[in-house]
Amino acid sequence: MQTKGFIKVITVALILICAFYLSFSFVANHYETKGEEQAMAMAHISSPDMSNDTYKRAYNDYMSKIAKQKVWLGYYTFQQVREKQLGLGLDLKGGMNVTLQISVPDILKALANPASQNKNFNQAIAYVENNRTAQDEYVKSFCNKLQQLDGATYKDHLYQLFRNVQKVKDNPNANANQIESYLTDEVNSMVDNSYKVLRTRIDKFGVVAPNIQKLQSTGRILLELPGIKEPERVKKLLQGTANLEFYETYKWSEISGQFNDMVQAADNGESPVAAKTDSTAKADSTMTAKAKPAAAKSKVKFGQLLQMYGRGDYCVVGVAAAKDTMAIDKVIKEYGSRFLPTDLKLLWTVKADKMLGDRFGLIAIKTGPQGKAQMNGDVVTQAQSEYEQLKGQVVTMKMNDEGARQWSRLTGANVNRQVAVVLDDQVYSYPNVNGQIDGGNTEISGNFTVEEANDLANVLQSGKMVARVNIASESVIGPSLGQESINKGMISFVVALVLLMIMMISVYGLKAGNIANLGLILNLFFTFGILASFQSVLTLPGIAGIVLSLGMAVDANVLIFERCKEELRNGKNLKAAVKDGYSNAFSAIFDGNLTSIITGVILAYLGTGPIRGFAITLIIGICCSFFTAVFATRLVLENFVNKNRFGFGTMTFTTSWAKNWMQNTKFDFIGSRKKVGVVVAAVVVVVIALFATLGLSLGIDFSGGRNYVVQFSHPVSTTEIQEQLTPLLGTNGSTVSVITIDNNTKVRVSTNYKIASNDSTVDNEIMKKLYQGMKPQLGNMTYDQFSVSDETQGVVSQDVVGPAIASDMAWGATWAVILSIIAMGLYILLRFRNVAFSLGAMAAVALTAFIVIGSFTLHGLFPFSMEIDQTFIAAILTVIGYQINDTVVVFDRVREYRRLFPKQDEKLRFNNALNSTLSRTMMTSLSTLLVLLVIFFLGGESIRAFNFAMILGVVIGTFCSLFVASPIAYLLVGKKNKGLDAAAK
Repeated sequence: MQTKGFIKVITVALILICAFYLSFSFVANHYETKGEEQAMAMAHISSPDMSNDTYKRAYNDYMSKIAKQKVWLGYYTFQQVREKQLGLGLDLKGGMNVTLQISVPDILKALANPASQNKNFNQAIAYVENNRTAQDEYVKSFCNKLQQLDGATYKDHLYQLFRNVQKVKDNPNANANQIESYLTDEVNSMVDNSYKVLRTRIDKFGVVAPNIQKLQSTGRILLELPGIKEPERVKKLLQGTANLEFYETYKWSEISGQFNDMVQAADNGESPVAAKTDSTAKADSTMTAKAKPAAAKSKVKFGQLLQMYGRGDYCVVGVAAAKDTMAIDKVIKEYGSRFLPTDLKLLWTVKADKMLGDRFGLIAIKTGPQGKAQMNGDVVTQAQSEYEQLKGQVVTMKMNDEGARQWSRLTGANVNRQVAVVLDDQVYSYPNVNGQIDGGNTEISGNFTVEEANDLANVLQSGKMVARVNIASESVIGPSLGQESINKGMISFVVALVLLMIMMISVYGLKAGNIANLGLILNLFFTFGILASFQSVLTLPGIAGIVLSLGMAVDANVLIFERCKEELRNGKNLKAAVKDGYSNAFSAIFDGNLTSIITGVILAYLGTGPIRGFAITLIIGICCSFFTAVFATRLVLENFVNKNRFGFGTMTFTTSWAKNWMQNTKFDFIGSRKKVGVVVAAVVVVVIALFATLGLSLGIDFSGGRNYVVQFSHPVSTTEIQEQLTPLLGTNGSTVSVITIDNNTKVRVSTNYKIASNDSTVDNEIMKKLYQGMKPQLGNMTYDQFSVSDETQGVVSQDVVGPAIASDMAWGATWAVILSIIAMGLYILLRFRNVAFSLGAMAAVALTAFIVIGSFTLHGLFPFSMEIDQTFIAAILTVIGYQINDTVVVFDRVREYRRLFPKQDEKLRFNNALNSTLSRTMMTSLSTLLVLLVIFFLGGESIRAFNFAMILGVVIGTFCSLFVASPIAYLLVGKKNKGLDAAAK
């Protein structure tokens, strides 16, 4: 090896860099442990417990105290150390994973000129909202629908709608396509703005090592928030648009007569539509007839739902319980236009008020021109939470000069009246104005807790969102489940590593085996160091990716050692055998690793969350294994062999029992192709029949729905639980299923009940139904204990995937598999310059994927989930990369034999290549299966289906590499050669 000096420098540099970045994890862990010990002493408890207020306060105080202190190398503060450590992902630490969908229709409404928002515009917006696609298709879909509705006036209408967009202003002669392009740019810009606002809010919230990323071409933003223990608070923080407005208000005495008339009409079941005179009465008779039944259906009188407040100089119309607010809003929407002033808007208080009997207040808002607020919150420059003796927690605000002037005018015009402070159409406070306020300072008070005041100040300070933010999917994992994942992940990791080391020593001897094991240890060290340098987080799929990369790292050593044995059998001395063994194995190792990296890149690009983490970890692991196996360990081995250190000068790369294993085999792989073809055809028919009769079970990733993992203190029957939940969650076309997880004390409930609803109360409704349905099994557990994921029992994790993102995921997964197969075929074509090899490899890969997918029709027959979800697709793509790796080794040997024996019969050449690489093929498959079986049995439920698919994929893939890929390539090569011979004649 001519570059020994360079490799030494690179290796030493990598060791130092990785040690530096990994040091932050050890330092952070040291101080976090110290904080836990001090907090436990303060709380007089024996183990960390964040639900203990004393412990939580003491721990947070210690963390805050040392945050700015320099604790490492005299330069890095503890806060910087924590940011640079290798963090734990949600499945290991607990926390929240949220995918947010920015409402592009809201952006279009904000950009459009109000005067031009006619019926066609509203219909086009409604069409877009009901047919959601990727972000950059929103504008296209909207414009296509508007063009369909407008016809010949489309271009003029489009210009009038968006003439205030800056790029349209700059180019008043722009055609329709240009305006559409400008709109797409504007939408992308506003999504970027939303991303920045959300990042600011999360940073201020204080999450350690959050992951926030824009998902390209979807209008979605992914947030991974480890350690979050208050998911509802986070959702409220993320979804607030921060649309702050200041309104004048009506006094009750000014609207009481009209409001009472409305209440009387609603309670009497009158028509919401006012009676018309002569010419219009007949025209509206149908509408009136339809309206009457809706009013008459109400069983509870409106006056019973809303209790009138009755203070004439007050802006509070009435009070109601939270459960009655939607019904009240519906009646006001139906009857308000007939009875109430057009500039009256009725909004609820943000929370139940003690002054109103712990109920929500309905506030009479007086709007300005065009229904807008008299003053908006864009003028606020600073917001912070403070404590006042009489009012408790308040949020104080400072305004710019223009805001100060507007506030002075607004308060001066409303002395002895109330001004409402409204955020996102919820009234936070409605203080009485005692006199004109100058200076631009004001405050919001409303019986806030410290957390509520801090979050409100955070939202106001971060800035206004340009559009609504909807939660497309979410996942909440409790810390108890996270600790369980850590334990299982580490056990599987250590066991797999030890077994691999033993296997290498038992097959290749103590000397060669330990060289390979040194490469495995270096590979691990480099992988963790690189992950730490990228400030990545380690997830359970990530650990699986590392363990899998170890199995694939063994493959490189197997290829090298098998070639070294071949060279020794061919009569070369040890030095020459080692040199030629590494050289001749290089191309197969390079091609095999690169094909796995290609599938990893596709997976990383199309996957999100844990799947993306798995892909990135696998890519890093493969790159590290390539470097350690091909370069780093070669330095050590050649040095020991050349200088005969530790007896390496007499090594044989084998042991007594493995010496003749799979050697000199003469199996006729090509000759058995017809028999194999019959078997393959029969299997394909069976799989097709399984698809037709049983079908696949789609996980919520692809079908939409909710998953809840519930931990009990005793064994339970899934059949009983399903029977109890079906009447509650399996009605009106909804489904519910219950399966066992890990053991019979833990179950997973899946349901698509109201999954298409955007109502924020649905989550709580389902949680209450779960508690109600499982009450016989829960014993004395309270609802609060059941629903809080912090607890060790009850709901320990929950996932929600909306129908829109599920559809996108399904399409993305389909394309990922198709693109991977095509990419593999193209790579084989590029490397071997022979379409026969490319088609043979693609056919074998497609067959493997088809059979593995088909095997998952047997869901329900195995004691674990066999759903088609993102994790399963990750397994399929990994299998594709692994199988191509196998196939490439054989094809590489065929190519070598063609060069060495150009006149050899093609069938003999293929058979010789297959037989000469058979020991490597079996060793690699066995080592990978060993790793996968360890993870399958010890790695936990969340990746069990993934490992099952991988195990099937390795077994079937190995078979297809030997009996499908090569025979097909042989047949196609034979036809090509016959064609060339015929042409020559």
